[in-house]
Amino acid sequence: MLIEWRPEASASLREILSYISERNLRAALNLGEEIERATSALPHHPYLYRLGKVTGTRELVVHPNYVVVYRVTTSAIEVIDVLHSRQQYPKIKD
Repeated sequence: MLIEWRPEASASLREILSYISERNLRAALNLGEEIERATSALPHHPYLYRLGKVTGTRELVVHPNYVVVYRVTTSAIEVIDVLHSRQQYPKIKD
């Protein structure tokens, strides 16, 4: 099963990592690696993580403050957004 990153999710991740790197480059690199490692493992156990706040989504808590929101489709795992835990949950667009 493929992992597809929506453009919005990629943009969110870049913004988060940019913000963190301005304060602590090592922390940004570590978080980027954690997210990459966690999302690349999703095809092995796509239903392992908790149900999302929006129907049809799931949430992978990568770090106590960061959540990867995704959904499983028939052909791929679609990463919808990457959020700080205090951010508003994404609106799902088809």
